[in-house]
Amino acid sequence: METFNALMETLNGFVWGPPMMVLLLGVGFFLTVGLRFLSILRVGYGFKQLFKKRTGEAHEGDVSPFAALMTALSSTVGTGNIAGVAAAIAIGGPGAVFWMWMTAILGTATKFAEGVLSVRFREIDANGNRVGGPMYYIKNGLGPKFIGLAFAFALFGIIGALSTGNAVQANSIADALQSQYNFDPRIVAVVLALLVGGVVFGGIKRIGAVASRLVPLMALLYISAALIVIAANIGNVPAAFGMIFKGAFGMQEAGTGITIGLMMLAMQKGIARGLFSNEAGQGSAPIAHAAAQNNDPVNQGIIAMLGTIIDTLIICTITALVILTSGVMTPDCLANPAILEMLKSGSTPMGCEIGVPLTAQAFDAVLVGFGGHIVTICLAIFAFTTIIGWSYYGERCTAFIFKEKSIPIFRAFWVLAVFASTYAMSFETDGDNMVVATFWLIADSLTGLMAAPNLIALIFLSPIVFKMAKEYFDKEKIATDGLIDQDDLK
Repeated sequence: METFNALMETLNGFVWGPPMMVLLLGVGFFLTVGLRFLSILRVGYGFKQLFKKRTGEAHEGDVSPFAALMTALSSTVGTGNIAGVAAAIAIGGPGAVFWMWMTAILGTATKFAEGVLSVRFREIDANGNRVGGPMYYIKNGLGPKFIGLAFAFALFGIIGALSTGNAVQANSIADALQSQYNFDPRIVAVVLALLVGGVVFGGIKRIGAVASRLVPLMALLYISAALIVIAANIGNVPAAFGMIFKGAFGMQEAGTGITIGLMMLAMQKGIARGLFSNEAGQGSAPIAHAAAQNNDPVNQGIIAMLGTIIDTLIICTITALVILTSGVMTPDCLANPAILEMLKSGSTPMGCEIGVPLTAQAFDAVLVGFGGHIVTICLAIFAFTTIIGWSYYGERCTAFIFKEKSIPIFRAFWVLAVFASTYAMSFETDGDNMVVATFWLIADSLTGLMAAPNLIALIFLSPIVFKMAKEYFDKEKIATDGLIDQDDLK
């Protein structure tokens, strides 16, 4: 497996090299400027629209706008927020958090554009459901010449779903439950597969209903516990931000000067984990937003961009502060080349835990006897909702290539993959994180491969997004000034 991990590291270096980082951040910056910073300035308006009651034609769709956002969040709020942030800090240093922020801030515009295009170019499938996403706005927006790009995204989406949304999540659940409660991964595999099967075979409506209940509840529990930990270590918060900003530009705590290698490592892991966490630019979330009961593309785009804010700027930042203020990770473990090589090979040096154990230690340092339980329970439920959310993404990509008749087959295979990924933890040995490290390496590579076709489409279709956004807010301004009745705009 060490050889396979080495090959995946090489692929990661290529996928997440300078071209991808420039493309990801560049598209986000381009869209932010082109939208006149509305993705930043209209956040409050977005939260108001999230709970707006819709009637008549505006009510057409399969799930409510809130349920669509919760479905999208169910696939983003998961291991990326708990284990992913810890991994980014352990491998890329505290500076990785800064680049996660940059990905999120610029990602709000990317998510907005994805939401707009997903509703604008969605279709009604053979089963009467509204379906959309990058493959559909590439096909319907860019035309037949780009159909190959649409199929490329769908193919990467299927493979990425099985890795990012299935294997990583299922494996993390087994890892957390085994570490905290010594649960047998084989038993966890059976139970988890049954629970996932009971939801995914109900389709998007059941997925949306479950996500709408579980995601807000667990997010509230996790954030509340994290804020207690941060409050207890409030004196360390300024130093934590100092580590983040220094590390972002390759500056170490000891010594002077900038280390380009550390800066690039922080950028690579921060952007990769940021994208893994909020999926802005990856193209997965618009698949969920296409099913929303909302016929206004811009309105749904405004709701879509909230996911990035909630996921990365709030939850991921809180996780990072918990870790960095708790002091559970010694400075020698942060972005240390020697430690890095050991982590990549799957072994964990003493005092340099990575992933869930690191986050659990940070919580338990303050919430003694409870912190580890809170992290484990939240991660297990977050990862479960991620699995069911990504199942919908995978089945829509599968249906795009193989038509609707393939959906039942995909769902059955999805449940089997959950079982296999969880069962794989039974092959782990004490102190050996090889399987966990392998799944994270695969996930990083595939999220990058999914993003490329989507980002290209967003660039070409950006004039449509800019035009529709301007028209929408021009009407809103006229209505606000009282020149026309608000109901005439519906």
